[in-house]
Amino acid sequence: MANVKDFSIEEKLVAVLALQKIDSKIDEIHTLKGELPMEVNDLEDEIQGLKTRLMNIDNEIANINTFIDAKNDAKRDAQALIKKYEKQQENVKNSREFEAINKEMEMQELEVRLCDKHIKDSGYDLKDRMNVRIKTEEKIKDVEEALNQKRAELERITVETDKEEKVLVEKSVAAKEKVDARLLLAYERIRKSYKNGLSVVPIHRDSCGGCFNVIPPQRQSEIRQHKKIIVCEHCGRILVDSDLNEKVSIKD
Repeated sequence: MANVKDFSIEEKLVAVLALQKIDSKIDEIHTLKGELPMEVNDLEDEIQGLKTRLMNIDNEIANINTFIDAKNDAKRDAQALIKKYEKQQENVKNSREFEAINKEMEMQELEVRLCDKHIKDSGYDLKDRMNVRIKTEEKIKDVEEALNQKRAELERITVETDKEEKVLVEKSVAAKEKVDARLLLAYERIRKSYKNGLSVVPIHRDSCGGCFNVIPPQRQSEIRQHKKIIVCEHCGRILVDSDLNEKVSIKD
């Protein structure tokens, strides 16, 4: 850290104001990118979730098909037994044997009807799962299209701003070395307290440029004199006069 203890108050204000303007430019770039990085991550997570759902649906479809196949096999087995019992009925020796075989046939016929019901109900389930699968695939396609658009937009902005941001970050690092150590700590603390990152603000229309509360005339006069560092009594931001604010600019 450069030794700046002998700098005047005005020089300290100029240094911290220059840093604020550089950091505000970096903030503008981040604002330009906006929520795009987060939106891209959210869309990627959504696609992963949809693909997992699709995999689960495929497992459910496979299980339903396996169940239907098993019921078809059971139905064929029952039908084969019915034919077997029909032949046995032709050779029965008494009514007791006939009734016993007939009872077995009735049980197998009931099994056939039960298998038919299971196959029919499973067919409805299968159709429902297939419809859900189609809708899930369509949803994945829609989300992928949105993701591609967001990625393209983010890439375009990144390409346009990366070089500028890199230069500004280097300037910010260099500017910090010119700021009084205690003032820099205050600057960074205040900056973290507000979403817009404004630690140093000018007086605009007799009001604080940060919280917009009115600054008394006597206070404004003290700020213009640059004899001490003055903060807004409402929001705690470092205040500078409009003339000094216009005087300090970021050099390309």
